[in-house]
Amino acid sequence: MNPNQLTESLKQEATRVGFDFSGACPAVTPTGFNQFSDWLEQGFAGEMTYLEDRKEAYRHPSNVLPDATSILMLGLNYQTTPPSQSPSGTGRIARYAWGNADYHDLVHKKLKQLKSFIKNLDPSIGVRGVVDTAPLLEREFAELAGIGWRAKNTLLINKTAGSWFFLAALLLDVPLQYDQPNVTNHCGTCTACIDACPTDAFVAPHVLDATQCISYLTIEHRTAVPKPLRSKMQDWILGCDICQEVCPWNRKAPLSRETELKPIDGHNPIDLRNLFEITDEKFRERFRKTPLWRPKRRGILRNAAIALGNKPHRNNLEALALGLSDTEPLVRGASAWALGQHVFDEAREILRIAKPSETQDEVREEIAESISRLN
Repeated sequence: MNPNQLTESLKQEATRVGFDFSGACPAVTPTGFNQFSDWLEQGFAGEMTYLEDRKEAYRHPSNVLPDATSILMLGLNYQTTPPSQSPSGTGRIARYAWGNADYHDLVHKKLKQLKSFIKNLDPSIGVRGVVDTAPLLEREFAELAGIGWRAKNTLLINKTAGSWFFLAALLLDVPLQYDQPNVTNHCGTCTACIDACPTDAFVAPHVLDATQCISYLTIEHRTAVPKPLRSKMQDWILGCDICQEVCPWNRKAPLSRETELKPIDGHNPIDLRNLFEITDEKFRERFRKTPLWRPKRRGILRNAAIALGNKPHRNNLEALALGLSDTEPLVRGASAWALGQHVFDEAREILRIAKPSETQDEVREEIAESISRLN
């Protein structure tokens, strides 16, 4: 089978297994590798040390698949329904995580089907499928495959799908018929994404300081959230969609065909108060197969406490009192800060009672600052 026939067959099979679009490109050193290195050197990756640890692996796709020659880039739409209102006591989750499945598992199933298809065509072809966990600059190769362009918020935009889609890659050690690379950036003079970011995470167009990004803070940042950023996190507890919601290219983005990505009860939005009653075991049962598992219980409860602090209400006090007695210092510290945002005598009393028995200096400091604020 020649490269043209193989590419056409692969694209047809990709559509059959559920991918919404695809494009082929050569496996080469990405043009943005030096920019990626500079980004790491400036410290914009924060606690994502795994990026620096395997920086050199990003230099060429052969570090993902030996003798990699071609890449078939694939897109899967994940937009479902509009976000619901988030009243007091609830929080927002990025829409990619509304369903009952982790998108990695969903996409990997489709990649395995494609791999089996290729092996049936020719068992000698080397192939590997990846989705945002391998050292591969996916957006660079998606541009090279003609799928779209990198927007000012650093996400990839497709003219038809907007930016509400997952990227995946199928690496092969044989040539394909390559698509024309995308050479035009269609963002123009628009700066809606940059202007809307609550934390000013974009230091320049196309440059994200992840340490200031709500998505990073709620997922990748594993310690206490810096105090100046807490109020700016609003009510997000996992990820953030703000820069995508304001993008004009997303106004007519299509809906996903995947039932597993449709919102399940309680994820759009999520009840934050009930989370403080969940044990580690119950948390595992409920979230093990979803993206909420990545920050673990301690991270989600830290985020939930901050979200409750940003939307003060008397009905939050019982949950935050539970948080203040949690086994995790990270949760106790965030709960202490959140109670300090509630200008009620009851909040001050909860903090006063907890202070003598607190053993962690960082949490005692949070309690003292909140009491002082309320006084």
